[in-house]
Amino acid sequence: MRTASRLAVLTALSLATLASPAHAAEGGSLLSPNAGLMFWTLIIFLLLLGVLSKYAFKPILAAVEARERALEEAIEGAKRDREAAAALLAEHRAQLEGARGEAQRLIADGRAVAEKMRADLLEQTRAEQAELLERARRDIEGEKVRAIADMRREAVDLAIAGASKVIGKNLDQASNRTLVEGFLASIGTSGASVR
Repeated sequence: MRTASRLAVLTALSLATLASPAHAAEGGSLLSPNAGLMFWTLIIFLLLLGVLSKYAFKPILAAVEARERALEEAIEGAKRDREAAAALLAEHRAQLEGARGEAQRLIADGRAVAEKMRADLLEQTRAEQAELLERARRDIEGEKVRAIADMRREAVDLAIAGASKVIGKNLDQASNRTLVEGFLASIGTSGASVR
């Protein structure tokens, strides 16, 4: 490779010497064709082309091809990454939709459970209310029966007391009447004080 570099430098120097203004002054003007100059320019060009093609073009082409392959791989990698990102995004969207559906289902289940609990509590409250009403009716009926029984006992007691007074002192009709009226009057005052 050092030989090629030296050869390229020597070729460039000889070409510069041939194209110098002093050389042009010897043979004519720069615009007039000079066959010897053209021959040597062509030879130097071919030599330089050969040296460059043997030593420089292959590494340059290899570097360009390697760069091209690297760019193609980068583009393919970017495409793969984009496709993977799109797939991941679709998967995340599907998971999000699934989570939303699950949340909606849980909310609906919660509402259904709450509604059932509400209905159960309402039914339980109604049953307890009906039981309380029935118990109150029974209590009232029992109190009524007890009051009637108490009244009957008092009436019987009063009738017995009145009858015993009438029987104990059986005088005449007018005396019986006076006795019962006096007894009833005494009961009226004692019954008023009891209340």
